[in-house]
Amino acid sequence: MTDLTGKRIAFLATDGFEDSELTSPWAAVTDAGATAVMIAPEAGSIEGKNGHTQQVDEISASADPSAYDAIVLPGGVVNADHLRMDAASVAFAKAFFEASKPVGAICHAAWLLIEADVVDGRTITSYPSLATDLKNAGADWVDEEVVVDQGLVSSRTPDDLPAFNAKVIEEISEGRHEGQHA
Repeated sequence: MTDLTGKRIAFLATDGFEDSELTSPWAAVTDAGATAVMIAPEAGSIEGKNGHTQQVDEISASADPSAYDAIVLPGGVVNADHLRMDAASVAFAKAFFEASKPVGAICHAAWLLIEADVVDGRTITSYPSLATDLKNAGADWVDEEVVVDQGLVSSRTPDDLPAFNAKVIEEISEGRHEGQHA
C-alpha cells in the first residue's frame, strides 16, 4: 500500500451522505497514514442516510483549502443536493481544482462539481442518473467502475469503493496534477 504519511485529506459532506462512501475512503486514507479532516457547512456532527455519525472538524466557510493535499467528496442524494446549494462548500471544492490537487468524487458528489463549474471537458463517471446533468455541463460521462482524469477520481456507487479507494490513494501519492484545473 502507498504511504500517505504527512498528507492531510479534506472530506466534504453534510447530513444525508452515503455512509460507506464516507467511511470506506476515510479508513483507506487513514490506514495509508494520512490525516482525514471532516469539513461541513455547519459545526457539530453530520449523519449519514444509514445512521453513521461523523464529528465535523471545520466548517466550509472558514476552512483553508491550501491546508489540504486532496479532497474526497462522498455521495448521497441529500448530501450532494445540499452541498451544491452552499456557496462556501462549492468554493471550497473548486479551490482544489484551481490548485491542481487530487479530487475524489463518488456517486451523486458530481452534482457539486457541476455547480463548481469544473467538469467541462473532463471524463467522469457517477451514479447513472447524473449522466445527463454531467453531459449538459460539458463532461464526457462514461459508465465505468472508476475513472481517473488528471487527478480527478470518480466512481458510481458503493460497489465501486475498492477501486475508488485504490485510485484516490494513488492520485494523492502522486501529488498535484497540472491537468487538474477549474
